Amino acid sequence: MSQQGSRRIVQRGLWFEEFEVGAIYEHRPGRTITEADNVLFTTLTMNTQALHLDAAWSETQKPFEQRLVNSMFTLSTLVGLSVAQLTQGTIVANLGFSDISFPKPVFHGDTLYAETLILDKRASNSRPGEGVITFEHTGRNQHGDDIAKAVRKTLVRMAPHG
Repeated sequence: MSQQGSRRIVQRGLWFEEFEVGAIYEHRPGRTITEADNVLFTTLTMNTQALHLDAAWSETQKPFEQRLVNSMFTLSTLVGLSVAQLTQGTIVANLGFSDISFPKPVFHGDTLYAETLILDKRASNSRPGEGVITFEHTGRNQHGDDIAKAVRKTLVRMAPHG
């Protein structure tokens, strides 16, 4: 088949107008968290917390008796899982995060699945052609347990005209 004249479709996130308040996006595939992920992220960010790095010491600590995945890695992965579907190439900037919680810990070998609820959208008052979207990201492990939640406000481009 000739490529000339073929329609090209570029993967991207959604324009401001395409977001629907109340819609829930399920992001797949999930991401299985490895020991290497946790140790690399923890050391790159200078977080020397023994609960993330010291297996022998962590085994002596109740109630989990094992290393925990760095919660900042969990948050970053939760948001990252949404990018291809929601904001790839359409985001201008993150404006802020709020209501961040980690109801259950993440362990090496757990798989993180994410979904995003669109809480709100409004056209920007100060930036023509852009709007503010409020996301509620929820992360669940392979057992369906809530492991992370965060509200994020982003500045997103409106669809180009023409």
